[in-house]
Amino acid sequence: MTVAVTGATGQLGRLTIARLKTLLPAGEIVALARNPEKAADLGVEARAFDYDRPETLAAALQGVDRLLLISSSEVGKRAAQHRAVIEAAKAAGVGQIVYTSLLHADRSPLSLAEEHVATEAMLAASGIPHAILRNGWYAENHTGAIPAALAHGTLIGAAGEGRISAAARADYAKAAASVLADGGHAGQTYELAGDDGWTLAELAAELSAQSGKAIPYRNLSQQDYAAALTGAGLPEGLAGAIASWDAGAAQGALFDDSRTLSRLIGRPTATLAEVVRAAL
Repeated sequence: MTVAVTGATGQLGRLTIARLKTLLPAGEIVALARNPEKAADLGVEARAFDYDRPETLAAALQGVDRLLLISSSEVGKRAAQHRAVIEAAKAAGVGQIVYTSLLHADRSPLSLAEEHVATEAMLAASGIPHAILRNGWYAENHTGAIPAALAHGTLIGAAGEGRISAAARADYAKAAASVLADGGHAGQTYELAGDDGWTLAELAAELSAQSGKAIPYRNLSQQDYAAALTGAGLPEGLAGAIASWDAGAAQGALFDDSRTLSRLIGRPTATLAEVVRAAL
């Protein structure tokens, strides 16, 4: 049996392959990457896999039994890129696809949802057995702001009192590796999120406790948060998108209390204290 992982040199891809190597022989794992030389340190076979060269994808998937399609990082191009992968997988005879989607994609107000819903529909139409992993927020999306919060003495955002059921990227990687290696999850859609949701004010309080500095949370309007991000150097489009996702979180878009992720990985997800500690 051969399993393959797209986006293998990305943050989630690397963690997933590391986990897969504890479940399967390295010789059964293929890393698919735009620049396969960047996958040399993964210890598995690496193949060139460029979403924007669809004519080359089927050849790269020859002999692959199960494929983990990690959603593309290029928002706005995802649907077309994912379509190319799914069509190539069908042409190559891939037996199963596992896809990383978005938490509650079918009802999420987040702008990210549209391309995930489109991809889920493509998978359904393809006839290829598949499983959907609707990943919630990565804790790192918010702990990545810790250096700036420490530097400026304030954590800012626009999520209000919305609870965010974020989980560490490593937890999502463990779930993806388990589902891919097991192969018995076709037809399933899993809503994956951290066990215990937290607010950005609680994140600030935990950061304060661990850093020994008073770091309050300052809630901004969506527009003011976007402006602050732009002022910090982010492109205007990205800043606006991030601010809109925070606004979605304020309405509950990033909350889930099903604990499906912890059941899949066989242990509790990383706590807020643990993810903050890892970021310091």
